[in-house]
Amino acid sequence: MALSLGALAQDSTKPAPDIPDAPQATAAALIRPNGPMVVMDTSMGRITCQFFQKQAPVAVANFIGLATGTKDWTNPATKKVQHHKPYYDGTTFHRVIPEFMIQGGDPTGTGMGDPGYTFDDEFDPDLNFDVAGRLAMANSGPNTNGAQFFITELAYPALDQHYTIFGQCDDPSVLVVKTIARVQRDSNDKPLTPVMLNKVTIVPEGQALPPAPAGEPQTAAPAPTSAPQP
Repeated sequence: MALSLGALAQDSTKPAPDIPDAPQATAAALIRPNGPMVVMDTSMGRITCQFFQKQAPVAVANFIGLATGTKDWTNPATKKVQHHKPYYDGTTFHRVIPEFMIQGGDPTGTGMGDPGYTFDDEFDPDLNFDVAGRLAMANSGPNTNGAQFFITELAYPALDQHYTIFGQCDDPSVLVVKTIARVQRDSNDKPLTPVMLNKVTIVPEGQALPPAPAGEPQTAAPAPTSAPQP
């Protein structure tokens, strides 16, 4: 079964839920990203996020283990167990939807691939999709997390407490997400030209980020688009 973001995301023509003009101060404001950073160098720019290690320790440990190759996983194409091999490097963003999110983490590029195991959801009542740039696990139902992830480009309350949030991306990264979400795509929201996740680097908290690869595209604001109408 393909990993999805629920019926809400199956039809990108459906209107997004109303978003308040200005968020109100809540307990969520007290939750700050904590723990290591993740740097995703893509074919369209760099995405930098900090984990919510305290709120989603299992999801964070899983992502770090796969990204660094310290966690074994099963190649979904060959069914062979991979040892000491980074999972995410060289994969693609196989599903992109403007005004919503970009999804990656499947070596097959089909949305059907997984690392050969699943783990349970981790929800914090004060950690929701109330801001742009949430890094979260994609799933095919409750407690079916594996390796696929998505990054939102705006607040999306309808996802609250249905998908494990395990990181927060910074504002320049959200611009990259918006740009990726607006590439030409087919009827399944798959980019017609692959958008590559070239390399994923885990940076311990307090350490400097690695230099950007030579020739990496500069972040640019996407052209404005109209929000779906009810």
